[in-house]
Amino acid sequence: MLIVKILIMGLVLAASAVIVLRTPVNGWGSLLWLVGQFGMGFIRFPFEQENRANVVVESRKTVLEKLLLACVFLGTFLLPVVQLTTGLFGFANVALPPWTVVAGALVLALGLWLFWRSHVDLGRNWSVTLEVREGHTLIEAGVYRRVRHPMYSALFLIFIAQALLISNLVAGPSGVVSMAIIYLFRVRQEEAMMRDRFGERYEQYCSRTGRLIPGGRRRERWGQSAGVRVKGQSHQARKPTEAHRSDSD
Repeated sequence: MLIVKILIMGLVLAASAVIVLRTPVNGWGSLLWLVGQFGMGFIRFPFEQENRANVVVESRKTVLEKLLLACVFLGTFLLPVVQLTTGLFGFANVALPPWTVVAGALVLALGLWLFWRSHVDLGRNWSVTLEVREGHTLIEAGVYRRVRHPMYSALFLIFIAQALLISNLVAGPSGVVSMAIIYLFRVRQEEAMMRDRFGERYEQYCSRTGRLIPGGRRRERWGQSAGVRVKGQSHQARKPTEAHRSDSD
């Protein structure tokens, strides 16, 4: 396992070096994208290490879940790396105006801050996949006070930045597209898991928060399904990650 990790790290560093050398071809946005990738890794690494000691009491990991995570890896990392190191998708190159690099940098900075803050506020409740840990708690403070899934919000910001920084119609928007796919499939499953765990308390939390931006249920549209009955009450069915919750990415 150690050898595999060393090989992967070597490949990542080699690809990073090629991206840096190809800056005159890909533009300065490619370097900012690379900074964002390393930034996410550095932010998440200590939480991954700390959470290894967690005891999982319920897991809802499925084949679909694994496919969705693979889709995110493809759109947010593999396709951009292939384009920035080889120019394979050069047929889809576009000339973006200079302001997009500045806008992308600002959006990326905001996304990375929110990504870090979400991890800090979740603490040991965070996990990549859909699972409940021993001693799992419902986080209602920090960035979770007004938004239920700020880590999703952070990832959307980061991958919107990707579209602004990579001037290619394949590798640029692929991050937002793959993130939208996993969000639409998982957010209702995740919320159903939290509802099963925390019951009426989670219902009350949902009533005063928005999924991606501050606001109550009345402002939610995307990702909802038809109303269903649960324990005699009518509400909108939602099911899926971020582990107060778990999350992609």
